[in-house]
Amino acid sequence: MSRINGARVSPDDDRTVLILGPNPTPNGGMHLGHIAGPYLAGDIYARYQRARGRDVIFTTGTDDSQTYVVASAAREGISPEDLCRRSTARIQNALNAIGISVDGFGPFDQTYRATVLQYFSALHEAGAFRLKTVRLPYLERTGEFMVEGLIEGDCPVCLTTSRGGLCETCCHPNNFDQLLNPHSTIDPRDRLSYRDATIMVLPLEEHRQALTEYHAALAEHRRPHVRQMIQELLDRPLQDVPITFPLSWGIPAPFPETPGQVLNAWLELMPAGMFTTSYAAMKLGRDTVPGELWRSEQNLRMVHFLGFDNAYFFCLPHIAMLLAHGDKYIRPESIINNEFYELESSKFSTSKGHVLTPEELLEEVPRDVARLYLALTAPEYQRSTFSRMGLDKVAAERLVGPWNQLAGILGKAVANAGGAETPLPVSPAARGRVVAMLDRFDLGYEMPTYNLNRSADTVLIQIDRLRRHAVALDGTGLDEQPDPWGDLFWEARALLAAASPILIDLADAAREAGVFDELPAAGVLARGGFQVTETRPFAPPLLPTGSGDGDHAGGE
Repeated sequence: MSRINGARVSPDDDRTVLILGPNPTPNGGMHLGHIAGPYLAGDIYARYQRARGRDVIFTTGTDDSQTYVVASAAREGISPEDLCRRSTARIQNALNAIGISVDGFGPFDQTYRATVLQYFSALHEAGAFRLKTVRLPYLERTGEFMVEGLIEGDCPVCLTTSRGGLCETCCHPNNFDQLLNPHSTIDPRDRLSYRDATIMVLPLEEHRQALTEYHAALAEHRRPHVRQMIQELLDRPLQDVPITFPLSWGIPAPFPETPGQVLNAWLELMPAGMFTTSYAAMKLGRDTVPGELWRSEQNLRMVHFLGFDNAYFFCLPHIAMLLAHGDKYIRPESIINNEFYELESSKFSTSKGHVLTPEELLEEVPRDVARLYLALTAPEYQRSTFSRMGLDKVAAERLVGPWNQLAGILGKAVANAGGAETPLPVSPAARGRVVAMLDRFDLGYEMPTYNLNRSADTVLIQIDRLRRHAVALDGTGLDEQPDPWGDLFWEARALLAAASPILIDLADAAREAGVFDELPAAGVLARGGFQVTETRPFAPPLLPTGSGDGDHAGGE
């Protein structure tokens, strides 16, 4: 076995890969802005790891305890429970539609709650928390404390509009009474007063040295914006993190010092990951209990995908709480964030009707086209935008058109030869080109250089390269020029395997047609499978040109 320590993941790292997607809040469905961020990134990474022959557990589950659920339900005039049920179904439908291959979507059930309570109780018993009296926003009209998703105001750090607890723009916390000019998100006319409350907090400053050492060791596995955010926060005193709140919605806190309070929903998400990991593992046939696979002796490699807007919690409080458990649990090695994705250069807005869901897009666009374009334009390092005109242009000029021309020429050559029974030679030069191509894909697909944009662009570049080779051979027979045809078929087969994490339906069609039969069954991108001296011709499947329901067909 081999571990990483700020370096690139070794090809012979045989550890099971645990991939965590962010826990979506069930206060609505999912739009393309959600999908193009951590969910597609996590899916493509999971599919690549499986294609390399590695064991993978890819999981997520809803975050029902969030106050955003309460605020959204109040605005819609329904109960939070009903909103959670409806939204969870919509979230799962959206993920399934676009092909997000989670191994298990953990339910918010009693086992989930028990896992969370056990995690917090162990920290409480170890003395990790402190009682603290703080000033919290309070709504006199209803007699309720208003925190997190229940309030909105101005961030005290970057001065932009922010919800309570955390600013989505600068990712700095605004705990307790720090939010400027707060008002209710349920009824903005409600102005708030303040009242004292004694709550449980995590004294984050006590974990400064451990946090600094942890992030320094894995700095290459953090993107620049997150590294900047971490350094900004470490350059100033670290704020106490609220562990409990005097609210009615959430998991009741198990601490005798704070009766009637609930756990801060943001701090549930690491034990939530422990629960969804075991849930997904059991779906894969692995008998386990929550938390067991996170134990250090299990030696899993954890990768966490998330949006920058909640990176603070996962990079500082959550890591501090894991560290507070001593060496009991593994910690994320790679934390991969994304920025905001816009729709036609404007922010997605459900309230303004400026949204596009995966299901809506797939009524008009084939799934592989949608996935490729979302990967190509994903907001990995800065805001980016979805453009329907841009999608159509990429599909016609760089993906569907070129691929179908390549597939058509290969299919015609096979048909003219009367079938694909006779193997063709594969030259050392072609084997070298395949290795070079797979190395380029590995750079985009693997940590710490993981990059959806580059991976999608590499697919398009390689399609065009092979298309040009096919055009040059078009009109000649396999028996006339067996060497260049053999090289082309072998490189096209390798490209289909390398593109399989993104072009999932094309890969499935290729698999059904036997295109991958010459590659290792355990993983079509296992490197040992590409050292061959001959290959059989094949008629590649075509990419559909219509809606996502289009059928794949063999080349002409």
